[in-house]
Amino acid sequence: MARQRAGLSLRELARRTDTSYSAVAAYEAGRVEPSFDRLRRIVEGAGFDLELTLVPRPGVDEIQRGCELEDVLVLAEQFPARHAPDLDVPAFPPR
Repeated sequence: MARQRAGLSLRELARRTDTSYSAVAAYEAGRVEPSFDRLRRIVEGAGFDLELTLVPRPGVDEIQRGCELEDVLVLAEQFPARHAPDLDVPAFPPR
């Protein structure tokens, strides 16, 4: 994202960060995970600062509720929709 926002090619970012083109391409494709230091260097090479924040992880209760909601949505998709062939709503007034 930093490379694209900076308008840099893979080759230019690799050159700026003393990293190989293939390594930058692998990081972007998710085939390889860079170390934190390498990630910071790449982001800075694109002209950005890397900022980290601590975010609370969801607890077991939140994860369970999310799974229950997903189950309900899957179940709801299995029921046929019974819509009236015509909607009984007033038309918008002309402008």
